[in-house]
Amino acid sequence: MSKRTPSEASTELPASIEGPADADRRSLLTGALGALFGGAALSETAIAQTPGKQWWPSRWGPGDQAGASNWITAEKVLDTIKLIKTGKVYEIGRVYEASMPKFGQRAFTLRIPGTPTGGPLGTNGVIWNDEFLATEIGQVGTQFDGLGHIGVASKDSDRSEMRFYNGVTAVEMADPYGLKKLGMEHVKPILTRGWLFNIAALRGRRMNLGEEVKLADIREAMQRQKIAEADIKPGDAVFFHTGWGALWGKDNEMFGKGAPGIGMEGARWCVERQVCVVGADTWPVEVVPNPDSKQAFPVHQELIAKNGIFIHENLDFTELANDTVSSFAYMMMPLRIKGATGSPGRPIAIV
Repeated sequence: MSKRTPSEASTELPASIEGPADADRRSLLTGALGALFGGAALSETAIAQTPGKQWWPSRWGPGDQAGASNWITAEKVLDTIKLIKTGKVYEIGRVYEASMPKFGQRAFTLRIPGTPTGGPLGTNGVIWNDEFLATEIGQVGTQFDGLGHIGVASKDSDRSEMRFYNGVTAVEMADPYGLKKLGMEHVKPILTRGWLFNIAALRGRRMNLGEEVKLADIREAMQRQKIAEADIKPGDAVFFHTGWGALWGKDNEMFGKGAPGIGMEGARWCVERQVCVVGADTWPVEVVPNPDSKQAFPVHQELIAKNGIFIHENLDFTELANDTVSSFAYMMMPLRIKGATGSPGRPIAIV
């Protein structure tokens, strides 16, 4: 997601290796979260979440690192392909560019050295261009949050008690050169049925900052769009069109202040449906600020850490909504970046 998460904000490096830059970075992130949740900087203790009931091992076994992408079987793919009737492709991802909304000190910097970068070579005078890209590759723009992105800190800065999907601890996975477990290389390609719940159309307007998509809203939207709850099968992907994406590139400051989205009851409904992916046209997918001012990104924890369900953020449903499309074949191939916390990509919807 485009905002820092509680696990990231509360993780403290051991005193022996933490430097001034690390302390400054942590201060920046906790302060930014505090600005979202009432104006005061949140302490690490305040951000830490109580783990509650143990959520591991996962349904796919104690060694699993693929999470809900395990639902994407050959049978699921064949069923999804049957949905395609016209072959029309909708781009539901954003263009990656320096001017897109970004949080805090995150960067997206692209340079083409030389122009051309190399050549000419040979009697044919071949020349070429390369690019150099510096960015938080999995956490800017349209982003697919991986299983190593979100965790639960139950004892402040005790890394052995910071748990991620399948109970993996920060001690087991942390490495400055890429996650040793739960990296994006373990996520399977995703081709499944997507469902778009048009909450903006239900409201008759763009949703407001901090406005929650309640379970009653989901069910009302389904009824309005003639979607039966029983039609949503394990491994499907569900998406929420809030209208918030209309601010993208037009009012980036407002876009980043918070967002409408689902709360915990919506998240638990998604868990009960055993979906593979939950996405929205916002940076967090979940409602921010959370209705419970003491909570920071609990939906991310419920979906990713506790249930292995992926979150797809900053999507663009404008054309799908204009064409009143509710169901489609959703395709996303997360990049196999070893040890990465998330992935960029070019998601599409096909009808």
